[in-house]
Amino acid sequence: MARDLTNIHPDLHSVIQKFPRFPINRWTVGLMRLLQGVMPLPKPPDDVLIREESAPREASSRPVRVWVYKPRDLTTPAPALLWIHGGGLVIGNAQMNDRQLATFVQALGIVVVSVEYRLAPTHPYPAAIDDCYTALKWLHDRAAALGVDPARVAVGGASAGGGLAAALAQMAHDRGEVGIAFQLLAYPMLDDRSALCADVAHPDTLTWTPQQNRFGWESYLRQPAGQAETLPYAVPGRREDLTGLPPAWIGVGSLDLFYEENVAYADRLRRCGVACELVVVDGAFHGFDAFMDDVPVCRDFLDEQIEGLRRYLVGE
Repeated sequence: MARDLTNIHPDLHSVIQKFPRFPINRWTVGLMRLLQGVMPLPKPPDDVLIREESAPREASSRPVRVWVYKPRDLTTPAPALLWIHGGGLVIGNAQMNDRQLATFVQALGIVVVSVEYRLAPTHPYPAAIDDCYTALKWLHDRAAALGVDPARVAVGGASAGGGLAAALAQMAHDRGEVGIAFQLLAYPMLDDRSALCADVAHPDTLTWTPQQNRFGWESYLRQPAGQAETLPYAVPGRREDLTGLPPAWIGVGSLDLFYEENVAYADRLRRCGVACELVVVDGAFHGFDAFMDDVPVCRDFLDEQIEGLRRYLVGE
């Protein structure tokens, strides 16, 4: 069935037609991980160094794998971004955003650390958020060796990674062990109650559906979506008090399943005194920028993220 292009941004008409329509559920998630694992990676730019390192876990002999991206000519301590990949909490890997992360390094001269966190349903809550916090502490503890200014560390991510970044900012605030200067949240997966949404406008434009969203959340939470009781830091959009969190940038498309929860979270941050910039891309669907960085609206979205990092993290 042809997709309804009526409300899609003109730049994205060709993108939505090429977007994969592969269902993500308990029968296909293993195949999706396998396919992602064998996809070729782009050749890194000559001026960006990329290497794999390990962040030891306190309660486990198996460390958290991280990928470090840094300028080849880095000579002074630089700001850093801890990046958390997307994939609905059930798929994805730390290298899937290689091109974007290298662009951050080139444009801003920062260090980026991408986290290979454990995935549900094999590893449900709190595995992912624990791995992300381990990587954040490792980044702070290893700041000198990595060439990082520990006072200028941001967290960020896309989709499920954006949700984990928001939860990580909450966890770091409450524990008070490491500081976070900024949150970069691209169409973040914040609230499990959106998995219960039955009345979805323009369903043919969705690339992340309520059914997939329910599978992702329930795989992670080990309980039905939308329960009255939530686990600590599991569903960041349902935290009541957001006071004291670091400044945030939130970007989302108007056709995204997460649009309403993203706008609501931005509003609540502001009401709690947290600086938050909200960028809404009219006619954009979930993950619209994932594959087509040569499309003008996708380049503009990336530029918005770079400028957010420049203002709140780099300080230029």
